[in-house]
Amino acid sequence: MHEYYVYIATNKSGTLYTGVTNNIRLRMHEHKTKAVPGFTSQYNIDRLAYYEVFGDIRAAIDREKQIKGWLRLKKVNLVLKSNPDWRDLRAEWFE
Repeated sequence: MHEYYVYIATNKSGTLYTGVTNNIRLRMHEHKTKAVPGFTSQYNIDRLAYYEVFGDIRAAIDREKQIKGWLRLKKVNLVLKSNPDWRDLRAEWFE
């Protein structure tokens, strides 16, 4: 079974980015190292604040679109439910 991830990443100043990927570790490495030019490299989006796992890419894309359509406050509240301290969830992979 394939896994797809919808995630919210951020930076030191709290800018939010919502994305979808089939390899969350690689994608966050790309964000961290600014490997891909664009919004995330321009704004130093390098911290994983939230993610959800899906078995179906269409469901993941639908969820990404849903979250992207939300106001900032609703996205912040989604993160706060599971990550109230805004820890970089990437750190858990290396403990």
